[in-house]
Amino acid sequence: MEKEEKQDIMRHSMSHVLAKAVGLLFKDVKYSIGPAISDGFYYDFDISVSITPEDFDKIDQKMREIINANQDFVRKEISRAEAIKLFNDQPYKLELIKELPEDEVITIYYLGDDWFDLCRGPHIENTKMLRGFAFKLNRVSGAYFKGDEKNKMLQRVYVYGFDDKQKLKGHLFMIEEAKKRDHRKIGPELDLFMLHETAPGMPYWLPNGLKVFNILVDFWRQEHKKRGYEEFSAPQLNSSELWKTSGHWEHYKEDMFIVKELDGTEYALKPMSCPSAINIYQRKLRSYKELPLRFSDIDVLHRNEKSGQLNGLFRVRMFRQDDSHNFIAENQIKSEIKDILEITERFYSIFGLEYTLTLSTRPESFLGEIEVWNKAEDELKHVLDEVCGKGKYNINEGDGAFYGPKIDIHMKDCLGRRWQMGTIQLDFQLPLRFDLTYTDNESNKKVPIIVHRVVYGSLERFIGILIEHFAGEFPFWLSPVQVGIVPVMENHNKYAKKVCDELEKSGIRCEINTKDTGMGKKVNEFRTQKMPYTLILGDKEAAEKSVSIKIRGGKQINDIKLKDFIKACKQMNDKKSLQLCEQF
Repeated sequence: MEKEEKQDIMRHSMSHVLAKAVGLLFKDVKYSIGPAISDGFYYDFDISVSITPEDFDKIDQKMREIINANQDFVRKEISRAEAIKLFNDQPYKLELIKELPEDEVITIYYLGDDWFDLCRGPHIENTKMLRGFAFKLNRVSGAYFKGDEKNKMLQRVYVYGFDDKQKLKGHLFMIEEAKKRDHRKIGPELDLFMLHETAPGMPYWLPNGLKVFNILVDFWRQEHKKRGYEEFSAPQLNSSELWKTSGHWEHYKEDMFIVKELDGTEYALKPMSCPSAINIYQRKLRSYKELPLRFSDIDVLHRNEKSGQLNGLFRVRMFRQDDSHNFIAENQIKSEIKDILEITERFYSIFGLEYTLTLSTRPESFLGEIEVWNKAEDELKHVLDEVCGKGKYNINEGDGAFYGPKIDIHMKDCLGRRWQMGTIQLDFQLPLRFDLTYTDNESNKKVPIIVHRVVYGSLERFIGILIEHFAGEFPFWLSPVQVGIVPVMENHNKYAKKVCDELEKSGIRCEINTKDTGMGKKVNEFRTQKMPYTLILGDKEAAEKSVSIKIRGGKQINDIKLKDFIKACKQMNDKKSLQLCEQF
């Protein structure tokens, strides 16, 4: 048995220990479900009183009593009638039983002689095997039964759980570190973005945040222009007829914002840009000489995410995405995918972000013929075998888009968290649905293939991840304001203005603090803004055309020539350096 599988079995067993402990401590407990999750386990309860963090100590103590009592986990197969009788006072279990297929083998697991639960298992044999298991009650949150907002809200008790104390200790450290880096806290503090109740899931980009956003977009434009990408912009609102042709109306309608005219005509705010790119492709006859034809955009998209799933910049309803839809011939698949993977390496490496590639294959609900799907999947496998090596990439069966298989890009941040960001999707279906063609070198009509691809993914989500990855301390080239300028006294303001002008001429973003609050307070204001460099300018600096530099993190360097400082800043901008220069 794999170590991770064993740990999951222990976590699942611990969820039963948690459920039994809660049942012993509270009256009239109605049980729902209790699975293992990536960092522990949880259990959902319906109880007349609220479980609070003040209850955690007694729940923890009762769980340890159960573990130390050496209680057996015993599996028992029962009939459907027996199950209904056993759980006649447990409405959530009864509903789960009724949903089971007629030929399903129904099992319960006893924990000791006095408590049992509906469960497929597996479990450990005895609670004594859990004595070395490290756990800590985490939090209580609301959760709808089966995730359906129409059902009753239950109380979900989360517990961290690992098979040894060091893993738990390391995880708790990472949790605390993640709290310090939380973009929902740092972002507003640094005036990057804000959220407002009148537009849930739709961030406001504040001036500093829009600077970061535009820096990323400018870099994106520069890099893609070199590679023959053509940027466009398209309408936000499109008739339902467009989405019906594309298949989104059938497969994606409930995630779209629908608008109805008085005459009943339906429109939808676009959740993705592929039909827009297709409309541009169709505006004239196309030749094989034009392919690959790469239409990129960074338009606003809207997706009707559930309110309970919204999460800062990570899960939003309005966002921008660095989309491109590349129209290619069949013999260009390999070279086009390899080119996109080269762009991916360029974009992720400058942020120090590791990433892995995953092939996602045909889902249950798909368009087109299986033979075409098999061909598309084989093409992507050949590319990944060459780029990564055979067996050195992941395969996620059944997670492809409804129109084609894809390569998903998962990146890893400094806390070890993995994020689904970019994606490269091979599409043989939409060209057929839209009757797309081009003429080959013999004037025959051919159907192009569309490669849907994003590298950043959602810009909102990407920036949220960068905020947490860097804890708000952006690399110099990405910082909204790169240099803070502090004149020591009012009579130094003139030199400060001259320094600012010289920096701005060299493309360096700077800001002067001329408040009458004393030098220390002005320096501290820039420190709290996580400014890469703060220049302190007094008599000596003005006389010698130099600067004294306070480097983010605390180090100070005096008597540096302004021209040398500017030269170092320009080099960091040009090289997209991750580290701040400390030698001038």
